[in-house]
Amino acid sequence: MDQIKIGKFIASCRKEQGMTQAVLAEKLGISNRAVSKWENGKSMPDSGIMLELCNYLKISVNELLSGERIMTEVSDKRAEENLLAMRREVEEKNRQMLRMEYGIAFPAVIAGLVMGFVASFIEMPVWLRIVLIVFGLVLIFTATFIAVGIEQKAGYYECQNCHHRYVPTYWQTNLAMHMGRTRYMKCPECGKRSWQKKVLS
Repeated sequence: MDQIKIGKFIASCRKEQGMTQAVLAEKLGISNRAVSKWENGKSMPDSGIMLELCNYLKISVNELLSGERIMTEVSDKRAEENLLAMRREVEEKNRQMLRMEYGIAFPAVIAGLVMGFVASFIEMPVWLRIVLIVFGLVLIFTATFIAVGIEQKAGYYECQNCHHRYVPTYWQTNLAMHMGRTRYMKCPECGKRSWQKKVLS
């Protein structure tokens, strides 16, 4: 989606309705800066206020996402294109989140293990040894909990029995046996347990 085009379209529709950025922002319960960012193509309206924004601008969500008025005969095709574009953006964000999971987990686990190694094999006072071991363990556990939270939110898990895709709770994900990003969990659809792979779409 072309954010700059969408931003210009929002600005022109707002002006057509005789509203300033401040008036539109007040109606939506947001700041002037947020409206300004939309119109400059720096960000997109949140999905939670898109319908309300479209009502004030007298346009459809499809037109908003296209950044232009749409004739009825091409409306369905454009809607499909917009949905596919949004889906691609969500999948790309999920990929970035999963990359971030590794970026957080690996360095923290390595640092925690190094602290444990140093505390075990280098001569030092007992209190310092205890502090290093405890800090290393806290670092490993904190990074693990954060990484699992990121993994749980990005994409879906697919049941190997019925191929149902779903997002489990944080604790279902955290407490499940796993090999990499494949976890042994109970499917909410068929009720069977299986090794369920992480999928993004």
